[in-house]
Amino acid sequence: MRDVVRLCEIESPSRRERAMADAVAAELRAVGLEVEEDASGSETGSDSGNLLARIEGPPGVRSILLCVHLDTVPLDAPVEVVESDGVLTNRHEAILGADNKAAVAVLLAVARRFSSETPPVGLELLFTTCEEIGLRGAKAFDRSRLDSELGFVFDHASPIGELIVAAPTLYRIEGRFRGASAHAGIRPEEGRNAIEAAARAIASLELGRIDEQTTANVGRIEGGTAVNVVAETCSVELEARSLDHERAGEEVSQIVDALTAGASDAECDLETVVEEEFRAYRMPRSAPAVQIASTALEALRIEPRPIPTGGASDANVFNARGLPCLNVANGTERNHQPDESVTIAALETMLDVTLGLVAASA
Repeated sequence: MRDVVRLCEIESPSRRERAMADAVAAELRAVGLEVEEDASGSETGSDSGNLLARIEGPPGVRSILLCVHLDTVPLDAPVEVVESDGVLTNRHEAILGADNKAAVAVLLAVARRFSSETPPVGLELLFTTCEEIGLRGAKAFDRSRLDSELGFVFDHASPIGELIVAAPTLYRIEGRFRGASAHAGIRPEEGRNAIEAAARAIASLELGRIDEQTTANVGRIEGGTAVNVVAETCSVELEARSLDHERAGEEVSQIVDALTAGASDAECDLETVVEEEFRAYRMPRSAPAVQIASTALEALRIEPRPIPTGGASDANVFNARGLPCLNVANGTERNHQPDESVTIAALETMLDVTLGLVAASA
């Protein structure tokens, strides 16, 4: 609990993880581990790189990756952790930061545990930056630095026992509309309104949950200069995601077609930018990582519950790069919300599960 309180109260929104990285590195070095920091900050824009520490197992055994992230979403107020009836929350109307600092604390406890005894497998402990803004730290990490055969990420805010065996592809789409400005009261006929073009496009889209595997959203729109000027420019940002990679691509095509039609109808020009933020993965229940996690949970009399999710984690990145990696629920609640919380019982169980994963991996 001490670690969680201290870490949550260190501000570390994405790209400003330096203080958090220094605190974690100091803890790891204090128990005798070497800590490597990469140069990914130049790519991610963070003031810190990713941190990697290794704990050797017996000769000839496999290594496994244990991965968490250092950053949080932006803070609306400082974090001052309070405990009531075994539940940790923020005294202020802002996130607690248990996503993902509860899991960071667990990995520090694992490091302390195996600083004085040899684990049954080799351990690679990875602490990434900029996870909350498109998994950028993991994307910038050099996968060849890892010896692990498989890995576990602890980044799903749901009850312990849930194993995330499927996660989506996500595409980010930006439409940049350009029309012509004119005085809105004197010469409106000479203008071509870019906001109108974007509005037409958005109105024609099916948004929200498209089917059981697919969602689409418009998240940001910006345009115009003044109320009495026909808007010359407007930009809109959308996303499409699906557990089915091909289906995500189909949804992107429909969005781009709608943006194009909206621009054409309003006689505006359009520039579109489409970026794949992360790639979908699916893991069968027979996959070694799922079997190991299930064994660890069952040893604690917790029922393993394989589920899909509409969110992403660093596991998406490593699976796409050929390292089988399972996202494991960490027992935190309502992440990214001002009523975010975690119980002391969940923290203790998370540690037991993680130690169980290490044992079962042997």
